[in-house]
Amino acid sequence: MNKTRELPEPHKYSVCASADMSIKEFYKGVFEEVYIFFHPFIKPKTLDYDLFDTDTYPGKNDIINNCEMISWKQFLNISGIKNYKQLDIGLRTLISGLREKYKNEKTAEVIQKVCEEHKIITPTEGFFPEFVMNSILSVLKNQGHDWIWVGDEFCTERKLEYIADLIEDNEALRNEHLNLFTHDSKVLITTHWDSHFSMLCSDKLTIDKIVKLCNLEGFYCDEFTEIYWSIFN
Repeated sequence: MNKTRELPEPHKYSVCASADMSIKEFYKGVFEEVYIFFHPFIKPKTLDYDLFDTDTYPGKNDIINNCEMISWKQFLNISGIKNYKQLDIGLRTLISGLREKYKNEKTAEVIQKVCEEHKIITPTEGFFPEFVMNSILSVLKNQGHDWIWVGDEFCTERKLEYIADLIEDNEALRNEHLNLFTHDSKVLITTHWDSHFSMLCSDKLTIDKIVKLCNLEGFYCDEFTEIYWSIFN
């Protein structure tokens, strides 16, 4: 009989944390800190609102150059939604990403209504946010990282990419479930497939610098923060 083939456990410096445990516990001994940064909303300026569809979704640099970034804080002010937790739950509800008992249909309806009225695009889940990725990559490049690994969800496949090329390429980072990690395994940028945020994993000094220079919106994980932080924290 043929032996069942089982994949080895992935290296934790190259994949997203598991959803059933503390994020910091998952990366213990690998990364000192983890910063959750929200995927911004998008408001088209010189692009057609209707282009933001699966088949015609604009490229990274098209969005940066022709749209306005709407932060979660700005969206709270526009919508009247109380806080980030409620907004996260509402976004997850919109994509049917929660069990029935955790859903908040009222908040999901508010998000949908506000977006329709103001011609705002909701953040996409499982994809890196276009508005901030060039900035993050530029900071890493300026810190001496000319190359970065781009891996799939479980890093069974990965490709070494020149960071300057990723910044220039309008179609770069369009795939779901990607993981970006530096060649020295000291920095990881990862996103969960059902979440509207990404995670920046490294030492505190490096993260502080990237957060400040890129004006990232989010928060540091504590010992109890999980992927579904808005529900369980």
